[in-house]
Amino acid sequence: MAKELAKVEREVLVGMVKFCQKRGLKGEKGEWKEFLAACDRKFGASLSDPARRSADILVAFLESFTREEDIEFFSKMMRRHENFKAMEKMVRDLPGSESPQQRLVRLTVGHPKYIQNYSFPSHEEDWIVIPLRKVSKVAKVNAMISLDCEMVLCQDGTEAVVRVCVVDHNLGVKLDKIVNPNKPVADFRTGITGICSQDLEGVTCSLLDVQKALRKLLSHGTILVGHSLHNDLEALKIDHARVIDTSFIFQCLDIPEIKTPSLNSLCESVLGSPIRKEGDPHECRNDAEAAMKLVLAKIEHGFDDPIAIEAKKASEANLFMLFLHRIPINVAHQELSGLFPGHLHAEIQAELRVRGKMYSTFAVFRSREDADEAFQELKGQETKDCLGLPQKRVCLRLVSGETASLCVRKMAADGAAVSPKRPAEVDGGESKRRRVGHEGRLTRRRGRKVGAGAVREE
Repeated sequence: MAKELAKVEREVLVGMVKFCQKRGLKGEKGEWKEFLAACDRKFGASLSDPARRSADILVAFLESFTREEDIEFFSKMMRRHENFKAMEKMVRDLPGSESPQQRLVRLTVGHPKYIQNYSFPSHEEDWIVIPLRKVSKVAKVNAMISLDCEMVLCQDGTEAVVRVCVVDHNLGVKLDKIVNPNKPVADFRTGITGICSQDLEGVTCSLLDVQKALRKLLSHGTILVGHSLHNDLEALKIDHARVIDTSFIFQCLDIPEIKTPSLNSLCESVLGSPIRKEGDPHECRNDAEAAMKLVLAKIEHGFDDPIAIEAKKASEANLFMLFLHRIPINVAHQELSGLFPGHLHAEIQAELRVRGKMYSTFAVFRSREDADEAFQELKGQETKDCLGLPQKRVCLRLVSGETASLCVRKMAADGAAVSPKRPAEVDGGESKRRRVGHEGRLTRRRGRKVGAGAVREE
């Protein structure tokens, strides 16, 4: 590992040591501070900030780890960094001579949400990192495959892949497997996944089997295509740097850059028809094919000018609600009704959408007038959110005596036209993000438990 560490940039070494600090990892000479106390006679542990230490000291500490699992752990971190550097080099060096496929990879990597969405914990157990070959060779590879996954909720509160489908640029199926989670399932989400308990009878394909199959398909620099693909990669525990995310590659009118269009809306605008009608069941293969069709259309026709995503009128039902978001996960949803006067009878939905350390939900009222009154009564400065909708940041006094801060937003602009249909789908980049619906318990993401009522957002 010494040769590999010698090639790593200092800032990466600092990050690796800080991660060891955070996890309390020990080499042959102990934790970071113990190592410094034993090996640095001049400063000892008094200068413990890795950012203020030389690269030689950082490398020496990392080399003190000799267990096979530790070495593999560090190797994954270094490969992940190499992938990012290779992608940065491609973006920097190839804009004048790149292929149409590589241009879409560049558009994906250059999107403001790329780093946020595609920084995976691939150093953790069970993850695999697909290494990139030399940039000069990878840039010549234009092969593409498109991926979509389905997930079920397990009894231990985690989510597991239950089906994966991969198609090539000709829409030929390269992989279509039902996957056995190998642990008890609490909710098959059959209406979304199309999978029920009987479908798993006799199924031996595991997540590891799928990882091996995808590693083979991606091993030569093949580009992986998908819509909000980071969700699928996170579920599969695969880190692959050469991706095209169809939610990133189209400019859309009237949708802020921090928001992304849904797959269905894009297909309707770009391909001329949605992938499914409202209420139709989800089909894994259809979504994989749809993402590939969007990429092929982009390559053939350009679509460089902003495209119009059909604007739908606000639904009548939506106008009975207020959207509550940026709620700290330590705030029980039952306490949120305290934001509103009792006579308005606000009903807080127990189906919660969790993102990191925050969650969101809806307050439902008996009428549009009650929802409007509830918003007006809130104490807080009214502003506009990224979609131009009225919003207030408010404070809520909790039963514990603490104060929590959150945002409350209207579901439509004042005076918006009304339709009985639901509005056009806009994907906040988390179209497959976890939800949970139960009495006050929240999901786990990357290690935090998901409650028993969780369903997948589509």
